[in-house]
Amino acid sequence: MQTPRVRTIVLAAAWGCACAAVLAAQAANPRIGKWKLKQDPPALNIMTYEPWGDGGMKVTVESTNRDGRKATWTYNTMFDNKDMPVSGDTRTETSAVKKVDDRTNEITNKRGGKITQVIVNVLSPDGSRIDNTYKNYNEKGELTTTTTAVYERMR
Repeated sequence: MQTPRVRTIVLAAAWGCACAAVLAAQAANPRIGKWKLKQDPPALNIMTYEPWGDGGMKVTVESTNRDGRKATWTYNTMFDNKDMPVSGDTRTETSAVKKVDDRTNEITNKRGGKITQVIVNVLSPDGSRIDNTYKNYNEKGELTTTTTAVYERMR
């Protein structure tokens, strides 16, 4: 039978290990956390990056457009440029993420095996902002638009 003091020590040790694991994951990948699109309401877009697998990342995007329509989509990546299934997004079937350098990732979105979008995702040197450049392609593979967005770390 455990005494209350032993139980408290065990729980404190478990909590410490859990915190250390989260901090280690953040140190390994400075993107881990929640990011909010810098824009005026009423639209809202939150990206959540979580550790996944052995060094990978789970990406979840939750958005609400100006009309109040909500959408959530998610995918996992090991930063190896391999197509991974996307769930919840009707425009994208797979995403492949390639690490370009310590602060830059390139995300390639596809539908029907064809590239629909390439996103260059750049983390600021201080780790407080992500700048995305979106290159959108038509069914012929031609570049149609290029847009940008800024995400700020949520604290």
